Amino acid sequence: MKRLFVIATLLGAAPAMADEGMWTYNNFPSAKVKEKYGFEPSQQWLDNARLSSARLAGGCSASFVSANGLVMTNHHCARGCIDQLSTAKKNYIANGFYAKTQAAETQCPAMEINQLVKITDVTETLNKATQGLTGKKYADTLKAKMSELEQACSAGNAKARCDVVTLYQGGQYNLYEYKRFQDVRLVMAPEHAIAFFGGDPDNFEFPRYDLDVTFLRVYEDGKPATTNNFFKWSDKGAKEGELTFISGHPGRTSRGLTVAELEFHRDVQLPKTLMMLSEMRGMLTEFGRRGAEQRRISTNMLFGVENAVKALKGRHEALLDKAFFAQKVAAEQELRKKVNANPEMKKKYGAAWDEIAKAQTELRNIRKDLAFMENGSGLSSTLFSLARTLVRGAEELNKPNGERLREFNQANVPALEAQLFSPAPIYPELEIARLTFSLTKMREELGSDHPFVKKVLGKESPEKLAARLVKGTRLRDVKARQALYKGGKAAIAASKDPMVQLAAALDPDMRAVRKSYEENVESVIRKNSELVAKAKFDIYGTNQYPDATFSLRLSYGAVKGYTENGKQVSPITQMAGTFAHATGEEPFALPKSWLKNEKALDGTTPMNFVSTNDIIGGNSGSPVINKDAEIVGIVFDGNIHSLGGEYGFDESVNRSVSVHSEAIIESLTKIYGATRLLEELRPGSTKVPPVKASPAK
Repeated sequence: MKRLFVIATLLGAAPAMADEGMWTYNNFPSAKVKEKYGFEPSQQWLDNARLSSARLAGGCSASFVSANGLVMTNHHCARGCIDQLSTAKKNYIANGFYAKTQAAETQCPAMEINQLVKITDVTETLNKATQGLTGKKYADTLKAKMSELEQACSAGNAKARCDVVTLYQGGQYNLYEYKRFQDVRLVMAPEHAIAFFGGDPDNFEFPRYDLDVTFLRVYEDGKPATTNNFFKWSDKGAKEGELTFISGHPGRTSRGLTVAELEFHRDVQLPKTLMMLSEMRGMLTEFGRRGAEQRRISTNMLFGVENAVKALKGRHEALLDKAFFAQKVAAEQELRKKVNANPEMKKKYGAAWDEIAKAQTELRNIRKDLAFMENGSGLSSTLFSLARTLVRGAEELNKPNGERLREFNQANVPALEAQLFSPAPIYPELEIARLTFSLTKMREELGSDHPFVKKVLGKESPEKLAARLVKGTRLRDVKARQALYKGGKAAIAASKDPMVQLAAALDPDMRAVRKSYEENVESVIRKNSELVAKAKFDIYGTNQYPDATFSLRLSYGAVKGYTENGKQVSPITQMAGTFAHATGEEPFALPKSWLKNEKALDGTTPMNFVSTNDIIGGNSGSPVINKDAEIVGIVFDGNIHSLGGEYGFDESVNRSVSVHSEAIIESLTKIYGATRLLEELRPGSTKVPPVKASPAK
């Protein structure tokens, strides 16, 4: 895949060209938008867009679309909730869900939605606190100061979440204050068959014909929350050539990484992860073939694994492109040449790249231990994860906030407790299969003589240990988890639960490898990446966007097709194409509700569309809005070329893929009969005609 990325991206320095960039709201290039598209977003426009945007704490984006707390996101972003509310008799994944009344809106077992209410630049505060420090002292001081700022921000407000966001690899730090909603209820979800129509073969491709949308509602004090800021619905939806904005939470990009870091991604991290995920996909596929119930309970996990495999393949191919990688090398050499030509800059920044390279060597040395001991690859189990959270919580929550592991900061405690005490079902058979697989991989990768492997397995096989732990634990019971959490260290020490005992026995070893990583790798990369970023600022200025960090960003672009293999790809598909694309066999089988109502639909209604907006994973569920801040679509994917967007952007082929707003209205009207929802989205809209079928409740 030969791709040439714009010079601005390659240098990671000069102002972005074309429609490139996932911009922070406090540094959005409104003047550049006006220069190209004739519209300049005002501060009021930006403030409204920010407050109308939302984040799903699990890793997706969303938006407020009514004054009564109605939230729109992707079906695949809400799959966890839909799956957890499903049973063998009421399969909402397969049959869809629609709450005809407010009383029928059903609470998601474990979901949190965040609204960004304030951004504060805290760079100077953190730089002052860490000035002159290196290594462990630097890392500990930075962590403590971040925690102090977060705690002060959210103090006394249970509905606030505050995070210090690292930008430009440490060149800047912003404090993001969110309003958190933890009572989230399911309002409407279509069937999986149409939400992910085309399945894995069509994933990251275009043309597409998906209705990947779900509606939720946030509640406060048992009532629908009042949301003063929300996106109104466009009467016409997106048109070819129209200016579009995407406001969402791109997960992570690596455009500002050094060559040494990119080499680690290319040669180690990506191929190893792809191999592991591919084997996991096989395990889950086999598990699903055991029976209908096994398929139901494992489908959501399989969906995530398949999506990750395809996404990471695209990223890996981008780094394997010799021409592209050579340009990355040339860009870094050019920057270093400029630094070394200035004695003062050379003294401050000259060694940073070499220090990062040394840290990458250390990371290669400890990668397996880090992955299989601390990061969960060796003990992949919801029950074990709960046990470790309980064990670590008993220790960490007794420490001062600044001395805790970051995930136990006071700002994270409400979300941590929500996950810990979630009533979401845990399936023993799937737990045993997952744990058996991961224990087997741990033994293969670390070796049977590794002290940690011996400590975990003893004389047992992975299969026998997994079965004993899962069958013997009481952690499926929320009350048992609550008792251990409340009882703290004493309760953990006295527990006879085999999963808790194992987590307690392994925790010192896990902490040791984490400590080695934080002190010898993470702190070195953080400190020296900060120096690289400052060197870029000194040479090229600050008129650039930072890498994505799962914090709120705004991109701009236009509805526009592209050329693929010498053929022009039209930017908009139509509903009629959905039926033409169907074969009747999965994953190209349409749900019965669509087949029964085909003649009622206007086949010319736009279905999906592409735009030049710069996005990445995490943008799923992001609203697509026009210059009037009206909904014209919802992002659910990127095309195959967008996968290389992890490392660079090429406007000629990189495209975001979205559901068209008119397809949503047409299907809610003529397939699902969602009168109440339609009236909320478009107050005063015309009467909804009767339909032949609707999803099961």
